[in-house]
Amino acid sequence: MPVFVRYLLGLGPGNPIAARLVQNGSRRVKHMYMRAAYLGALIIVLLWSLLLGTRAGTLSYQELAAAGAQSFQYIAYLQITLICVLAPVFMGGAIRQEANPKSWDVLLTTPMTAGQVVLGNLFGRLTFVFGLLFCSLPLFALTQYFGGVPGTAIFASYLIAGAAALLVGSIAIGLAVSRLAGKRAFFVFYVAIVSYLAVTIAIDAALRRAGNGVGPNGDGVTLMTSLNPFLALTALLNPTTYPRATEGTYSGVARWMLETPVTAWCLGSTIISLLFMLASIITVRLGGLTHLGEGEDGIPIWKKLFGRKTIGQTEGDGTTHRAPRTVWHNPIAWREAASRNSSPAKIIARCIFVALGLGFGIGLIWFYHTGQMSSSTFQFALSATIWGELLVIALVAINTAATAISKEREEGHLDLLLTTPITASAYIWGKLRGLVAYLVPLLIVPLGTLLLAGAYVLSGGIGRAGGVTATVPAFPGSAPVTTPVILPEAGLLAPLVVIPFMAFCVMVGLHWSLKSKGTLASTVWTVGVVGAISGIVGLCSWQALTGINVIGPIMAGLSPAAYVFALTTPNDSMADTIGRSGQGAARMALAIGGVVGAGVFAALCYGLHNNMVRTFDVTVRKLAGQG
Repeated sequence: MPVFVRYLLGLGPGNPIAARLVQNGSRRVKHMYMRAAYLGALIIVLLWSLLLGTRAGTLSYQELAAAGAQSFQYIAYLQITLICVLAPVFMGGAIRQEANPKSWDVLLTTPMTAGQVVLGNLFGRLTFVFGLLFCSLPLFALTQYFGGVPGTAIFASYLIAGAAALLVGSIAIGLAVSRLAGKRAFFVFYVAIVSYLAVTIAIDAALRRAGNGVGPNGDGVTLMTSLNPFLALTALLNPTTYPRATEGTYSGVARWMLETPVTAWCLGSTIISLLFMLASIITVRLGGLTHLGEGEDGIPIWKKLFGRKTIGQTEGDGTTHRAPRTVWHNPIAWREAASRNSSPAKIIARCIFVALGLGFGIGLIWFYHTGQMSSSTFQFALSATIWGELLVIALVAINTAATAISKEREEGHLDLLLTTPITASAYIWGKLRGLVAYLVPLLIVPLGTLLLAGAYVLSGGIGRAGGVTATVPAFPGSAPVTTPVILPEAGLLAPLVVIPFMAFCVMVGLHWSLKSKGTLASTVWTVGVVGAISGIVGLCSWQALTGINVIGPIMAGLSPAAYVFALTTPNDSMADTIGRSGQGAARMALAIGGVVGAGVFAALCYGLHNNMVRTFDVTVRKLAGQG
């Protein structure tokens, strides 16, 4: 075999790292369950959409084609969603395992080149993701029998999903090669992906709502379309409602992004992936970035510059010691709340988050006050901002809780804590109280923004031209009703649902942190469980809020997203209740819903706490020494 061919095979199929990853991963039962769940979800959605679209006794070919096209869109969006969810999970192993310096020390003693090390890790782990894509191809082919789905659209949707998986994989390998990533970097990696997708979609929606997109009505493709796989898929599947720019309208990069957004996403993400691979290949033999910025003594320069001095107390004999600290009644709670802010970097990051969040909220109110935003745009911007901030805080709660116990088990600290008189109930309750206390300053940002917006509306907009009201669509036989653009009591009602929900996220994270062997497994399970419960309950609450009189606002308390939507957009979210029962009844029902939601989340936390206390000793002994 020629040397050149053997070298190319060593970068891909013949790479020993790729072969090891594929062989070992194929034997894992959980990977089989993931593949089965992936295909099962696609099959269920396909059958459900086909049944809904073909309920009539006799259908024309045009109706069958429309049903097939709609079904294809459903499973195409679902496939992109599942790929974006599962790709970080498969690639998270690279961050977790290869971030260990000992693994790299052994790996770099082999005769493999830097390119073989990087590409072997990348292709070995992406094999499972691409396998999911290929195994779903027969389902997409079934939609061809109904017509209405061109084959080019199917393959283009696969290219969009494949480009997204390749980009996620190359970033994960880059983090692993840098050696700056640890086990907890997986969560940061996951949050960054989710936040990026949410932010680009929100910006795209805001631009289209303001008429800054392309197309006759300004609601078409924007610059964000080619930067997000979901938006690129929308441009592919909905060229009428999400039009592209006419060819020849723009020039340069704008022409590429606005006239051919699907091509721009696929090629752009591939180019970025290649750059990450190249950087990883250069970095892998240089020892990563772990020693970047270190002095001759191995201590980072930033620690020398910003390290805190020990403030001690001088005794009578001239010796000094650290000043004593006041510990709460529950030492576990104090330790969780205090240790999370033990470093200057964490304190600075928290202050920056609070300052930027509140500053952005005040900026939205100012733009609305000066007339640069309409009422509908202000409502959308405020809702999207609160949703994004709550999402980030919920992910922080999940990460801190999911690693609170499993990390102590891995480091051996749990064995020491179990020798103290602290009971299982006090230990778990202390974890919950401490983590919620740690999250409260972060919650000041969304809750404070709502409080400021509510106070602004309560003051009548401080003389804003046009007032601070919104109009509810008129029902047959009734006149239009005006409501406050934001409910004045929003800042007082939101904590009733938001804080108990965060406590629920913490309890779910503690539950899986106790049951899981490692931090990665506990984080993945917590994200999956909280995401599934929040998604299902949130969808039901959202539908009830907008379509059921009086009961809908009460059910909105079961979902922070639906509740924030009701508080910030009362004219749209509670139009049915306001039109039929009046504004007072709607606001009273919303307040009752907040109390009901707080009670439900508190009951769930209590049930999880009792279950964890009952099984604590058995679970700890079962997992002893398996961290």
